[in-house]
Amino acid sequence: MDRRILETPYFMIDEKELDHNIRDMQKALSQKFDNWKIGYSFKTNSLPYLCEYMRDHNCFAEVVSYDEYNLAVTLGYLRKNIIYNGPMKDQKTFLDAIESGAIVNIETTREIRWLDCLNKNKKYKIGIRINFDIEKMCPLESACGDEGGRFGFCLHNKELDRAIDLLNCQKNIKITGIHLHTSSKTRSLNIYKAIAKTARSVIERYNLDLEYVDIGGGFFGGLTDKPSYRDYIEQVECVLGDFMNSHGITLIVEPGASIIASPVSFVTSVIDVKKTNRNIFITTDGSRNDIDPLMTKTKYFYDIESNSHNEVVDNQIISGFTCMEHDRIFHLKNYKLLQEGDLIKYYKVGSYTMCLSPLFIKYFPAVYLKKINCDIECVRKKWNVTEYLGSK
Repeated sequence: MDRRILETPYFMIDEKELDHNIRDMQKALSQKFDNWKIGYSFKTNSLPYLCEYMRDHNCFAEVVSYDEYNLAVTLGYLRKNIIYNGPMKDQKTFLDAIESGAIVNIETTREIRWLDCLNKNKKYKIGIRINFDIEKMCPLESACGDEGGRFGFCLHNKELDRAIDLLNCQKNIKITGIHLHTSSKTRSLNIYKAIAKTARSVIERYNLDLEYVDIGGGFFGGLTDKPSYRDYIEQVECVLGDFMNSHGITLIVEPGASIIASPVSFVTSVIDVKKTNRNIFITTDGSRNDIDPLMTKTKYFYDIESNSHNEVVDNQIISGFTCMEHDRIFHLKNYKLLQEGDLIKYYKVGSYTMCLSPLFIKYFPAVYLKKINCDIECVRKKWNVTEYLGSK
């Protein structure tokens, strides 16, 4: 398939870059820890092709709802290769996961009650998510700020104590893991050292005999001016490495954006040039929804393919096609006036975009794969009314 004849807009996945990211993460882990697992975060980008790719490259499925759990099973993940997190479990999949040997990290009080439904004559393993004050440990770095994180059982009051007491009262249940994922604004190395220190403190405080410590995700990846996978893993290793290796404890990481952001680009075409008394607006057939669904980005990685011979103009506002006035993507300064048919390509947009883009005005665009041998393959067809209507 010739890239020059692909209908815009579309996403393009670079298989070579994706393969590099996976292998780089695996190498960083294997150099510091004897036992480790990568759980790919389905929520970051659950395109079936990508989930299957991660399965075939020895990643577990990290899922946070019963829908994602069922998706992982449907895509051929063994249940024992699923990490089940978050509050949106239902009782059926929760019990199925535990009975099948999945890694299940308890998030809510109702999940503790659901354990009563398990066979009292069998032994089961569970993990528990820890809520701790990352803002206090890393001031101005957490995503939650002064309001504090909302996930897990709190280490700093009696909530975690109560949860562990309830679990210990059930003779057929053993706590074998702790989950400490936390969201940060900075993704700094300090965050991961703080996670490691908290994990060590929890293990000692509650005298836990663990099989795994799950530090979650949230890393940078695919950026030369940001910390590498190795840098992050070294922060954890310096606190926990000797202890975990000597006790045979597995380190679990749950990357999403750091693996999938950099291999994905989004290609759009100019469909109109509009001059007003205030500005020049360039309308494209892609939307800000496609590359910045949270409307938070202030800059993009992009390049332009233009056949324009127009004169250079001071400013052009590159915009999407939607009816929303804030569907303005970036200002193009001191560049020749674009024209209909020019291409604008955005890079490093694989994280959350496909999952969060709404079905607003247009349906989902096609997704292509640039294979290692440079062949192009369609891995998701462009949606039309048929796909939108589904089985109706």
